Amino acid sequence: MQTFDLEAQGLRNLNAALQAQSKDTNQTAWEIVNAKGSHAIAVGLDAPIEVVVKGSTGYYCAGMNKQATIRVHGSAGPGVAENMMSGTVIVDGDASQYAGATGRGGTLVIKGNASSRCGISMKGIDIIVHGNIGHMSAFMGQSGNMVVCGDAGDALGDSLYEARLFVRGSVKSLGADCIEKEMRPEHLEILADLLERGECDAKPEEFKRYGSARKLYNFNIDNAY
Repeated sequence: MQTFDLEAQGLRNLNAALQAQSKDTNQTAWEIVNAKGSHAIAVGLDAPIEVVVKGSTGYYCAGMNKQATIRVHGSAGPGVAENMMSGTVIVDGDASQYAGATGRGGTLVIKGNASSRCGISMKGIDIIVHGNIGHMSAFMGQSGNMVVCGDAGDALGDSLYEARLFVRGSVKSLGADCIEKEMRPEHLEILADLLERGECDAKPEEFKRYGSARKLYNFNIDNAY
């Protein structure tokens, strides 16, 4: 276990050390102490290492992650796991705005609640939220899956493309072109896997599925003025 004191050793040194790890590294387990809400912790990683952050983080923690497993023992500020490519990011507390934004792959698990615009422009990431999510979540979601064990705020899935949204609780309102869809056996199978990966005890049958009505894909003369 490599223990890194962020307060004493500094953010630049931390990220340089983590980014220097390769697929063949024997320094596979890292613990970061004295995080104290610092921004941009553990960004740009590209190695199969495990990083544990003791405490809450600021902006953009675990951004652009590839391969690594990063766990935050606290809450995360705006943009956690933004544009992640692969690997796993787990937040034990709450996440602020636009968690998992533009994520292209990997899994983001939020054990608490997520704020507005969770999963905005998601492009293949899987996001599992144990609590609630805020307004405009999955806006322009292109692909991937979002699982919400609690409730969803206003304008869920506005201008959605092909991302799948699963919500167990209530949805305050659906955004443009987002509709409720049939939950078929293949979706229950996908959801069961996501719930297991997200360490959730919910049952797939408790959820509703939402997706794109595909009415915004092509030009419609009735929309012209």
